[in-house]
Amino acid sequence: MIDSQPVLLVEPKRSVGLKVLAGISALVITALVFTGYALLRKRHAQGSAGVVVSSPGTAQRKPPKALVMVDDALLQGSKTIIGGTVRNTSTEKLEGLALELELMRRKDGVPEKQLVALAPAQLEPEQEGRYSLELKAQDYGSARLVGLKAGPDLVSLPYTTARGQKRLPERLESKTITIGKPPSKGGEFLNSPDKPARVP
Repeated sequence: MIDSQPVLLVEPKRSVGLKVLAGISALVITALVFTGYALLRKRHAQGSAGVVVSSPGTAQRKPPKALVMVDDALLQGSKTIIGGTVRNTSTEKLEGLALELELMRRKDGVPEKQLVALAPAQLEPEQEGRYSLELKAQDYGSARLVGLKAGPDLVSLPYTTARGQKRLPERLESKTITIGKPPSKGGEFLNSPDKPARVP
């Protein structure tokens, strides 16, 4: 037989003071974590700023001396013509100007650099010169401007780029094709009410 005696569960009394102490300690720990994070973040920001200011490799950007306008590539038969204009935007005379292009070969995808002379090679302030390069379309897939050189030592000049002339839309020659009329038998229709024919 099972004794059926009531079991009393007694819930321990919780102290209000213990709850208050736990809440205060949680607030103190949160405040300490937040203050430590703020101090570490401030120290990191000061360290990063100090590195940028004190590094000797950072040079000031020089103002551009020329504006290079790159025209869209022009296709003429099996040849591609790459060209554009260069304007001297500085207050000094630029001599021995040449553009450095990176050409991507089609067969192996290896880049190849080539210098393209400017005509005229000397530009007075606000004067423009033109460059042009003719390539076989089957040899090269793309061309990219990588530098502007000047003087006999080919010193790199700072420059900016802009889009030049757009390629004209290609015109397809319209051809009129005349189809000869089939021989007729005296103007007879192949299918008429008098001579019905089955159309497949």
